[in-house]
Amino acid sequence: MHIDLNRSGSKTLPHQISETLSQRISSGLLQQGVRLPSVRSLAITLNVSQVTVSKAYDMLEKRGLIYCRQGKGCFVADPTHNRRQEEGCWQDLYDDYLPRAQLWRNFDVSEVKYPFHLAAIHSELLPLQDISDTYASLVKEQPELMATYGNFQGDLELRNVMREHLKSRGISLTSSDLMITSGTQQGIDLVARTFVGPGDTVYLEAPSYTGAIDVFAGRGAEMIFVPTDSEGMRVDVLTKMCDQRPPKLIYTIPTFQNPSGVTMSITRRQRLLELARSYRCLIVEDDPFSDLYFHAPPPRAIKSMDPDGHVVYMKSFSKVLAPGCRIACVAAEGNILSRLIAAKSASDLGSPLLTQKAVLPFIAEKYDAYAAQLRITLRGRMEKAAKLLKLYAPSGVNYILPEGGLNLWLELPPSPDIASLHDLAEQESISFLPGDVCYSAETPSRHIRLCYSQMNEPEMEEGLQRFLRLLGRFLQKHG
Repeated sequence: MHIDLNRSGSKTLPHQISETLSQRISSGLLQQGVRLPSVRSLAITLNVSQVTVSKAYDMLEKRGLIYCRQGKGCFVADPTHNRRQEEGCWQDLYDDYLPRAQLWRNFDVSEVKYPFHLAAIHSELLPLQDISDTYASLVKEQPELMATYGNFQGDLELRNVMREHLKSRGISLTSSDLMITSGTQQGIDLVARTFVGPGDTVYLEAPSYTGAIDVFAGRGAEMIFVPTDSEGMRVDVLTKMCDQRPPKLIYTIPTFQNPSGVTMSITRRQRLLELARSYRCLIVEDDPFSDLYFHAPPPRAIKSMDPDGHVVYMKSFSKVLAPGCRIACVAAEGNILSRLIAAKSASDLGSPLLTQKAVLPFIAEKYDAYAAQLRITLRGRMEKAAKLLKLYAPSGVNYILPEGGLNLWLELPPSPDIASLHDLAEQESISFLPGDVCYSAETPSRHIRLCYSQMNEPEMEEGLQRFLRLLGRFLQKHG
């Protein structure tokens, strides 16, 4: 089992081993009942003492994540384990380099009737017919597109459209400064694979997007979470942290942040950019939701204030148009972008040309009008969800209504057993996102995320009412 250890980092080696195994267990990479490597074999593999591994296993056992049997070994905790699992399977111990995979679990499509866990927009609100009509026309009239590799950087015509889109939002770049990716998830992965290595310091908001945490964990980064308040990331706290551990990269979702919904103020955006300049590091500005504001437009993008190329800006179109199309735009300059294009070419030989051509006319001609109508609709959904929260949210449950985006971020009373609540909700065909997956490893969270746009309106209202009543019974019983 491979675990990246930072021997000069701030965390002890037993803590790093325990943390990585905890992440693998919670995200399902180590399944219940699986036997862990012996203390001796893992110590040899990691080039540490057996005492170090024993301490890590003790930490996991105290947390109830594993159990150990004299003469048989240590196993991922599961009350229904059987003999076959205790004997082990060669596949379970085959080395990999995945420290966690929470995003995989988040997108695991269960059969629940009320899926609040996934931050998505219901299909009836998306322009699927427009895009599919264009797609069908292209297949019929230009079938050669299916036999053509696209430009590694992305279709030039689409990049020209993206350039105008960004220009209208205050980001003035050339088409040469843009790259098309298969969603922003690929963009995050390309940045990490290109610029982040084991032990590099990556700062993120607390909480942060699960998919980004997975990517940076996979690179062996030292992730440090910066507290947030109503104005977003606490840049004053970040500045003090950077004095101790200079950043290699800062990852932020400054507008309608996922999962919290908080928007970073313009002052903090400016200060964050100044900080990146002083440390000569990159900011990854992830922007999936800025077009989904409910009242006034949000502050301008950090990238719009960046003359020196410190910001890698990522704009997703998948989420608001057609998630299956996997289209996003990455904006960066100079050798930063060149290296990202090189990484993408090795990753997938370029995003599918046919898909790029299919979304191009809609983005060029209809996107702004569509986004304006979508904002009205989503605001109505959020307001209905807010009314239900006001009527049915149990005492001690706190929340702040978002000014845009897709999610509600609820804070539960102290010491809730969110894992038990999650299991209970699934029994009633309801799902939500536990807040602890929005942090790294062992950080406990009293929060849960609910998406109000994934279902049609009647289902959302019925499901949210059911969940809040369930939550009330749960807190009354376990409070």
